This record gives sequence, structure tokens and C-alpha cells, in this order.
Amino acid sequence: MAPPVYLDYNATTPLDPEVVRAMMPFLEEEFGNPSSAYGAGIRAKRAVETARSQVAALLHCRPGEIVFTSGGTESNNHAIRGIALANRDRGRHIVTSAIEHPAVLEVCRYLERNGFTTTRLPVDETGLVDPGQVEEAVTNETILISIMHANNEVGTIEPIGEISKIARKRGIPFHTDAAQSAGKIETDVEALGVDLLTIAGHKLYAPKGIGALYVREGTVLEKFMHGAGQERGFRPGTENVPFIAGFGKACEMAFQDLESYGRLMKKSRDLLVHALSSALGDGVRLNGHPEKRLPNTASLGFRGREATVLLAGLFDRVSVSAGAACHSGDTAVSPVLEAMKVPADFARGTLRFSTGRFTTEATIERAARIVLEVLNDSR
Repeated sequence: MAPPVYLDYNATTPLDPEVVRAMMPFLEEEFGNPSSAYGAGIRAKRAVETARSQVAALLHCRPGEIVFTSGGTESNNHAIRGIALANRDRGRHIVTSAIEHPAVLEVCRYLERNGFTTTRLPVDETGLVDPGQVEEAVTNETILISIMHANNEVGTIEPIGEISKIARKRGIPFHTDAAQSAGKIETDVEALGVDLLTIAGHKLYAPKGIGALYVREGTVLEKFMHGAGQERGFRPGTENVPFIAGFGKACEMAFQDLESYGRLMKKSRDLLVHALSSALGDGVRLNGHPEKRLPNTASLGFRGREATVLLAGLFDRVSVSAGAACHSGDTAVSPVLEAMKVPADFARGTLRFSTGRFTTEATIERAARIVLEVLNDSR
């Protein structure tokens, strides 16, 4: 049997061979501790600092503003909890959106149980946050605004630059979760105007278990944990040198080839959407903004279908994610689609297709044939 067509790059990406090559020396002979003062430790420290510069180049910031973490969830936790705890004497109100990743919303719920309040802003039918509503939500108690750069389910790109002007005017720290956007579209922290930004390695062809948090110089942030003082004391613990080296290489590749990667992903995504919409007409619906959207992401709702049934038919042939959360055999509309008010007959049958740099035209054509076959069989 042919291997499954992988169209779930928003869930995770395979390791790029160049990333693996960058990691290998530190998995084999170069095992030194970066805090050691002899040759092996110095070489390990140099690898960490090289990677820090590579991540900084992708984000257009200073290397000293990069803190390595275990991934996107930790970065989001550190940003939100860190700001909240460092500023609780000034206020206890956070503004976010209804479509954030659980790594943001669950942190806010935790803080709510500990004396903080959260405003979760609605989005329009394309998944966009209204900057005007952000400004209306801000109070004298607001200590943080956290709005994702691009949504993980539907790919809608939020107006971060406009929102950052509001935050800057009011002197409020602004965090964005860029786990899905980094490596796919421009993530220039100066152009975005953010104070904190989350990036996850396994979304851009680096290993799982590594990420970073950009912290603008001068931003007051509580430590994530306490220890010997690595990562400027924000995130102590002996550095994961092999993963950091691979992460740095992945960021370097994304920085050098961002435009070409974007074109490649968009071409394969659009080919799939065209093939399915041509065959299904108004039986398929694109969820998310038609233009302000990640170049690799297509959230497609199939009228009158159930995502669980479709996934069962696609199993081991096309790897995709459901746009709905399934519990005990019942399909519940995902909070993101619900917030966007996607009609229920499309929302229940939503699948997320996300392409990557290894997606080919031939695999897209094969995937489209299989999807249409499964749709026909499940009618």
C-alpha cells in the first residue's frame, strides 16, 4: 500500500534532513554542558548562541531577546503567567480572543481562579478580531493583551499590527502566539509591534520539545521557574543543545527561503481546494478568511457530513485533522468554528487540510481523489 498523504502540517512537521544534520554532532560526540568552561562546554555554548542568533534573525530581534523553552505551550504559559505575576499590583485584567489555542485560554482560566479576570473577544465570520473591540475592552486594570498571530484551525491572520498600536498607546504589554505563523509568513516583531511572541520548533521542521519566547528588552516578566540561571534566569536548567541546534537551523532555513516556501505551500493548498470545490460545488465551504490566511491552511466544511465518519474513511490514506472535537462518538462543533458562527451542517463535517514544503502536486491529486471517494462512500 502507498503511504498516507500527509496533509496535517499544522499539527506537526517532519524533521527537515538539514535540521537532523545540524543536530547530529550534539547527539554523538559533542555532548558537553554549555555551562562548562572547557572545550566541550564552550563548543556547546557556542552552538546555543548560534541558534539564538538564527531564531532572532527570523523574528528580526536581538539574540538577547530570545529565551529557549520546551515549546509553544511553555512559551505561552511563561508569557501570560509571567506578565500577570509581575504586574498583579498594577492590575489583574487580561484581554484575549475566543479562538486562542488552549495553551493561552487554559492559562487564563487558571489565572481567573487566582484573582484575575479575562475578556475573551468575539471574532467575525472569517475569524478576525476587531481592533476596535480590543480598545473597548481595555480598562485601567488591563495588564496584558494576548491575541494569536494566525489561527491554528482555519489559518486566519489577525491584525496584530493594528492591535499593537492600541497596546502601545495604553502602555500594555502585548503577546502573540505565532506558533502557526513562524516559518510560513513574516514574523517581524518590530513590524508586528509585540512585546512577547511564541514560536514552536515542531511547526517549522525542527524537533518536538523545543521552542522560544521572544521577550522585548525592558519587558518585566516573572521567571518561569527557578534554578541556576540559564536563559538569563528566565528559564533555568541545562540547555537541550541538540534540539536547540536543530531549531536554530530550521529558523535559518525559514528565514532564507520564506517566500519560496510560502509560494510552494499556497500552490498545493489551492490545488486541493480547487479540486474539491470543482467537484462538490456548494457542498463544500471554506472556513476562515479567504485572503488573510496562512498559505498552507484550508479548513473545509462538507455539508451534512460528520468529521468522525470522514476521518475513519481517510484513515491510513490521507492524514488530516478534524475541525471538530469528538467525545463519546458525538461530534461537537469546535469552539473556533462556533465562535465564527459556521453553519452547523458544515461545521460538523469540517476537516483541516494543511500542506507543507514536502507536499507535491502528485500527492495533492491523489489526496483529492481519496477524499472524494470517501465522501461518495459516506453519503
